[in-house]
Amino acid sequence: MGRDPTELAPGVVEVDTLLGGWERVTAGYLVTGPEPVLVETGSQSSVPTLLSSLAELGVGADDLAHVVVTHIHLDHAGGVGDVARAFPRATVHVHGKGARHLIDPSRLVASAAQVYGDLLDSLYGRLDPTPADRVHVLEDGDAIDIGPGRRLVCVDSPGHAKHHLAVHDEGDGGSGLLFTGDAVGVRLPDGGVLRPATPPPDFDLDQALTSLQRFRDRRPRALCFAHYGLVPDPGTVLAEAEGTLRRWAEVAEAAWRRGDDVAGALEQAFAGDLDDIPEEHQEKLATLNGVHSNAAGLRRWLEQTKGSSPGQEPHHQHRHPPPQQ
Repeated sequence: MGRDPTELAPGVVEVDTLLGGWERVTAGYLVTGPEPVLVETGSQSSVPTLLSSLAELGVGADDLAHVVVTHIHLDHAGGVGDVARAFPRATVHVHGKGARHLIDPSRLVASAAQVYGDLLDSLYGRLDPTPADRVHVLEDGDAIDIGPGRRLVCVDSPGHAKHHLAVHDEGDGGSGLLFTGDAVGVRLPDGGVLRPATPPPDFDLDQALTSLQRFRDRRPRALCFAHYGLVPDPGTVLAEAEGTLRRWAEVAEAAWRRGDDVAGALEQAFAGDLDDIPEEHQEKLATLNGVHSNAAGLRRWLEQTKGSSPGQEPHHQHRHPPPQQ
């Protein structure tokens, strides 16, 4: 049995989806009202925990009106097909560049199997299809009405992934919270440090920085990370996220231009950030947001935007983890 759901603000409840049985690693959020919304399902392996928590909160099969996933990576959207079955009235909302993969997840799952190997089934699970007539594409600025004077507004926010969106709970009855997915990075309560999330195949630094500025412009009351939880003082955290992202990119580019191992350079530059974190919590961070995944995404971005580094073959000669999309 995991942690009890936690009310973060009037009408917003955090649900720990217990990825891998770990507490405070992956969060879903229930936004309550006449038209309740679940933001993030978590992985397929987390569905029993999620459904149990929603039942505890009194959400019956016909009660949930909407499901929003910030992007289609399996730790955020792997449970969508199962949740759609459990809540037959709910509309599933997703970025336009991710919708087809919820309807037919075969390519996504095959690619994820190559990336994760045995971890796919032991940690994440897979992704069941969602009927096409249940899937709704969110465009930038679209709103989901939750109740009088309250709506979730879509904020197109690529960078971490091209199919990434955030949603802002706004209006006179809104909480002011901004659900950021992975666009701001990862900061686990047991892991302390804020780290960027720069995985392949389509991390883009300029887009990621633009998304952070878009979040600042909305002046949210606080941020809700998928990994993990309520993050107050959004102005400070968004500035920290920008600085951290720029530092990781600078270290990666310098190593890449020298022809050095990008992952090794990042490990050397940032390993000290984890010195005070107990080993069991370092394991969570390494699994969820490992240096090698971030290095692969940064290297791919460099090769696509800068060409080949000195002394290296053209980028199409290099092998990368297969795309997750």
